[in-house]
Amino acid sequence: MYVHRFDERARSAVVALLYATGESQTELAAALGASQVQVSRRRSGTAAWSLADCDAVAAHYGIDPLDLLAGPTRAREPLPAQRRRVPGRGLRPAAARGGGAR
Repeated sequence: MYVHRFDERARSAVVALLYATGESQTELAAALGASQVQVSRRRSGTAAWSLADCDAVAAHYGIDPLDLLAGPTRAREPLPAQRRRVPGRGLRPAAARGGGAR
């Protein structure tokens, strides 16, 4: 049960971060050195997020791994402003999406 809750929190936090930033699964996969299919499987819950994956996701978004593991609301709170999608104007321009810690 603990593993299921860990993975569910990681999954829901990643979904929230993808939405908050306007980033695609393909862009996240490239930053993680994974394929879009691997990210899709983890996002849908058919594959698990490892601790190493969580560290890489947190570094990519410039947040603390503990914030990521605390769930979607906590993961979005420390997200740097330059990583967030622009309200009322949809997604940020593609050139601006590459920012963040890696």
